[in-house]
Order: sequence, then structure tokens, then C-alpha cells
Amino acid sequence: MGSVKDLTIKKTATTDSHGMARFVFSDRYSVFDWGEMPDHIPHKGASIALLGAHFFEKLATMGIHSHYVGLVEDDQVKKLSEIRRPTNVMEVKLVRVVKPTCVDNQYDYSVYKREKSNFLIPLEIIYRNSLPPGSSVFKRLKEGQITPHDLGLDKEPVPHQKLETPILDVSTKLEITDRYLTWSEAREITGMSEDELANLKNLVHKVNDLITDEFSKIGLLNDDGKIEIAFDEKRRFMVVDVVGTLDECRFTYGAIPVSKEIARVYYRTTDWFQAVEEAKKKDRQHWKEICRLAPDPLPPQFRLLVSHIYCACTNEITGKAWFKNIPPLKDIFEEVKRFI
Repeated sequence: MGSVKDLTIKKTATTDSHGMARFVFSDRYSVFDWGEMPDHIPHKGASIALLGAHFFEKLATMGIHSHYVGLVEDDQVKKLSEIRRPTNVMEVKLVRVVKPTCVDNQYDYSVYKREKSNFLIPLEIIYRNSLPPGSSVFKRLKEGQITPHDLGLDKEPVPHQKLETPILDVSTKLEITDRYLTWSEAREITGMSEDELANLKNLVHKVNDLITDEFSKIGLLNDDGKIEIAFDEKRRFMVVDVVGTLDECRFTYGAIPVSKEIARVYYRTTDWFQAVEEAKKKDRQHWKEICRLAPDPLPPQFRLLVSHIYCACTNEITGKAWFKNIPPLKDIFEEVKRFI
């Protein structure tokens, strides 16, 4: 069980063969690494499963390998075109999750020097096509963690800035709190060769291009997103988790965020968010335990609008009205303006 989806294992993965599992996408959501928030977003799980299937099947036509097998309806595994009604269950190939050891807040990744195949690469790769106001880039620049030069820019960026060339960022995946890495650090901890690292970046660019093209058809800008990759049994790259959804990406319509970023925007105005920031500064490993406040639920009408955005994006990208009585995206955004 994760903060937003559950995993049912049908067959365990080994060092030389993949397992089989089912993702059960829930209506839970998480922001700022808190884990499960106090309320749920109706239909969110099914909308993500359907949209994720759409992108996995598009990747397959491009010759890009993934762990996707199909969607599950009536306990049968089917392709998106065969599904008759929304489902929140997806069958996937399972790889091993080999975790680094941690002693005194220091992570040891030496195990990845010995592992060769069929495991999750312990990285999150983030592509950035533009820099929305909520991008972590601005916080990292302000705190001196990075410079504009590190981003390939010749001067300080501004919110909503579109990038001529997408930036690829990388962070840890299996630590208690994710931390950004340089690409040389990423290659070192994962045991990848220079060629493998170059191929990994090329793969991420292709996935980014697909998502950008698909969402541009419904008038949305693909600002940024995260992608997870594994090695299969033959040490080939395999796209895992899920891609192209409103949980993995940030999109904008004009200046309006279109993803769970909407919830982040709302919560940034609360005392709870300030308490989270204070706790993270005190202890990056145990911040949640010492945080002095817990989040309140979203206002009911705002929560319904967020649900409508998830459903409308899935309807409009896939070209099928999976969710009934959902207004067009442009009409939903007019209502969202009252809250953010």
C-alpha cells in the first residue's frame, strides 16, 4: 500500500524473471510528501488508471518498453479499447525493489554495483519544459542549492518561463525524503555506464514529447513531470509506475495549474504548510513526526472541481466520455479561478 495506490502481488519477481502484480489506483492523494491526505478525490483512481493505460499503449506503438500489461475488468486483463466502463485496476510486470541501506542518515548504494537486471532504478527523473510558480527550481535557486548555469540558463529564471530546451533533473526515489542529485551522482549510485545514462535521458525526452503532444491537443501546456525506469531481465530500460497523469505531471491552462498542483496551491496558504516547511528544516528524516500541525480537508466544492479536472482530462485525452456529466475543461477552469 502506498500513499495513493495499492499493490497486489500475483507473482514475486526474482533476479532473472519478472513477477506480476496489479496496481489499484485509489482516490487518495498526497502533497509535499505528507502521505495520505485527510480526504479523497472522487473518481481520481479510475481516471489515472485509464489515462495511464492510454500513454502506455501509445509508448508501445513507439517501440518503448514498459511494465504495462493491461487494465482489469471483471478479473480479465484487457486493452483500453476493450474496457466498457471505468476501472481503477491495472496489471503490470513486477521488478524487484532493491533498497539502499541507511546508517546515521547516510545511504549506501553499493548494492547496485552488484545488481545487473530486473530491478527498479532508484531514481526519479524529472523533465521540465517550463517553470511554473510552484516549481522546486525557484526554492533551490533561492537557497543556493543550484545556479542558473546548472540549469543551462544564462540568467535567473522567472515564474511561467518556457524553456527552449527541456531540462532533465534527477532525484533519489527510495530515501525517506527525496533529494536532488547531479547526473554524475545519479550514475555513480546506480552503477550505470555513461552510455546507459545517455540512453536513459534520451528515453525520458521521448516520453516527454509524447505527453506534450497529447495534452497540447486539448489546450494544456506540459510544464513538468516525473518518470520512473527499471531494468528488465535483459538489462533493457522499462518505463514503470505510470506516466502522463495528473499525479505524475504538472500542466497549465493559461496560468491555472491542472494537476494535483491545484491542491498544493491551496495548501500553500495554510498554517499546516508553514509547519511542514519548519519541520523539514529541523530534520529531513523525521520531519513528519515532529510537524506541529496536520492538514485540514479541502473545501467540498473545491474538492469536487479537482475531481472534475481529473475526469475531464481523461475523457478529453482518450476521446471517450468515461465519466458522465463532466463539464468541459474550459468551463471547470472558470470555476477554479474563484478558489486560487
